[in-house]
Formats: sequence, C-alpha cells, structure tokens
Amino acid sequence: MVRVPERPESVLVIMAHPDDAEFICAGSVARWASQGSQVIYVLVTSGDKGSNDPTMTPERLAALREAEQREAARILGVEHVEFLRYRDAEVVADLGLRREIVRMVRRFRPSAVICQDPTARYYGQSYIQHPDHIAVGEATLAAVFPSARDRLTFPELLAEGLEPHIVSHVYLAGAREPDVFVDITPFFEKKLAALKAHRSQLGDWDPEPMLRLWAQDTAAEARRRGWPGSEEMLLAEAFKYFAIGE
Repeated sequence: MVRVPERPESVLVIMAHPDDAEFICAGSVARWASQGSQVIYVLVTSGDKGSNDPTMTPERLAALREAEQREAARILGVEHVEFLRYRDAEVVADLGLRREIVRMVRRFRPSAVICQDPTARYYGQSYIQHPDHIAVGEATLAAVFPSARDRLTFPELLAEGLEPHIVSHVYLAGAREPDVFVDITPFFEKKLAALKAHRSQLGDWDPEPMLRLWAQDTAAEARRRGWPGSEEMLLAEAFKYFAIGE
C-alpha cells in the first residue's frame, strides 16, 4: 500500500456545486484546516438551477448560493473560494473545462486535490449521480494528470505565467470504491454547521440524521477493513486515494 499523509500540506477542493463539498468531504476539510493545511475551494458552477421557487432567477440564486458557500467555507477554515461560473446542470468534461481547472491547479499549486468520483454513476436503487458531478470529476482528473504537469499542454497558460505543477495526492470524495478513511468525529459539528449554511437548499430539512448515519457507516466500514486507528473512530469520511506525484 502507498503511504497516505496524515494531512496534505495544501488542498484544492474542486466541486461542481455549492454544498457538494459539505456533503461529502467537509469533515476532512475541517480536520486538515485545523491542523494547518491550506485549503482552497473551486466551484465550477454557482448552483443557479437549484430552486423550485417560481419567483427565483438564476442570477439571484447564483449570488445567494455563492454567499452561502463562502460562509460554509469560513466555518470550515477554508482560506479562499473561487467560482468558475459555468451554467448549472450544463457542465461537460470538454477541453475548455479541463483548461480552466488546469489554470486553477497551476495558480494555487496544491499538494493535494479533492474531487468527485466520475465513476460513481449511481448509488443503490434511489440515487442517480448528477451529471455535473461526473463531468467535473472527469475533467479534474484529466487536468491533474497529465495536463497540469505537462509544459506543452495548454501553452497559452505559460503566457499567463502559470508554470506546470505536479499534484502529489488525489482524493476522490463520494467514491464508489474508497480505500482511505479520515476520522471526523471531533469535526462533525463543523461539517454540519457548514452544510446548514446552505439555507437555500436545505429549507426546513435537518440533515443531521442522514449525515450522522453516513459517517457512522463509514467508520464501521473502516473498522471492518482494519484501517489503522479505526477502533477510535465514531464518525468518518472515505476517499479513493492516489499518490501520483511521488
């Protein structure tokens, strides 16, 4: 097995929508930020389709959701949030999106990237993965390897002063086949508070029972697999992990 770092030195979290990270990796983000990791969020869309209110407009909703995401990031200790402002529900993993993500990777130069798992097309019999999640995960993996690394890929970025960068660690959140577990027991309340900052999406729904059950099940899976320290885990998050730059 590869050696997984106790915490990444710097993390770029690349997600499709505001609130995606809070659902699937915010406990780990809060843990690593508290331990000194620099964490930056990149949101490909601003979630401008996420409302059934007939009086809502995409422009108003995007502004609202960006403000909610910034507040969630503040709660978690995230240093900066960047919005690419692609149209919600219309994202495709084309070369334009890959270039934009390469631009973010070369600009912020993280040691680690967290993104969504593009192979997780569905869960059980009740959830089909949002196509934006799949597209952003696909584009991010292609950006991290090999595009951000290779000097001759997207040479126009060199003209912007953005030199190639190697990302050493990749974590797929919401992964279909996780193999790394993070104890979020002391950070669950921060995760919950950050998710509740997305008031436009939650409405009157209390996400705590669902989040707690997910985290308990994940900790139980870590124990079942004999993950080091899992006997102390009450609540956990899981990732598919790659060490690609070492």
